[in-house]
Amino acid sequence: MYSRRDFARFALAGVPLAAALARINSTIRGVELGAQTYSFRDRPLDGVIQAMVEVGLGDCELYAPHIEPRASREELRTWRMTVPLDEFKTVRKKFDNAGIAVSAYNYSFRDDFTDGEIDRGFDMAHALGVPIITASSTLSVAPRLVPFAEKHDMTVAFHGHSDTRDPNEFAKPESFAKALEMSKRFAVNLDIGHFTAAGYDPVDYIEAHHDRIVIVHLKDRKKNDGPNVPWGEGDTRIKDVLLVLKRRRYPIKAFIEYEYRGGADSVTEVKKCFQYCKDALA
Repeated sequence: MYSRRDFARFALAGVPLAAALARINSTIRGVELGAQTYSFRDRPLDGVIQAMVEVGLGDCELYAPHIEPRASREELRTWRMTVPLDEFKTVRKKFDNAGIAVSAYNYSFRDDFTDGEIDRGFDMAHALGVPIITASSTLSVAPRLVPFAEKHDMTVAFHGHSDTRDPNEFAKPESFAKALEMSKRFAVNLDIGHFTAAGYDPVDYIEAHHDRIVIVHLKDRKKNDGPNVPWGEGDTRIKDVLLVLKRRRYPIKAFIEYEYRGGADSVTEVKKCFQYCKDALA
């Protein structure tokens, strides 16, 4: 039962009552759609939640900077090592109260992370109640993550970019393959826009490696390391990716990542992206 105090809290948070009482369902034709909260990087955490409710998205991958303070590298490391984990539980409750699932925590392990900082990331993910950490990481840091992923019984999904010239970055299929060989706890967070810009076909990759992909990021980019563009203006096979997820019933979440320079605010642009998905799956 919800008390009058609960209803007042929802109102103060700007969360519509209907959303507070029920989980938002943004699954379309069997495809689980949501957003990487980086899409709303122009807003603080509470604004992100309000934005997702307004758009109608009920699942997300939570971008660490939406929780972490803006600080120097050393100050951030100290914060990570000392912040009470109850703060992460409070964050999760905010999403739960708004009817939004949190499926992954985007905490990008880099080479300058201490072992303690790595371990703490898994603790944060546990406190958020998520089974997956997504990470824009490097191949060189991946072996260090193996014992922590196994210790915490948690999946680490590597996110790729488009810099194929740097062998330490996740950009080529071969880069992902090397990481996947290191641990059964490793998976792929396939950004189909970056993958296209790097010169590869995301549909073919999903068909071949669907059993190791947990989340795809939806965005549109031009080939040959081209720019992010409004959906439908680039070379990325967004519709075909959505249709293969629908047809094959792969248990892969498809999260909108608004990254192009739109002409309106982030909510308006993400609404356009969500409508694109609905039209593609109709």
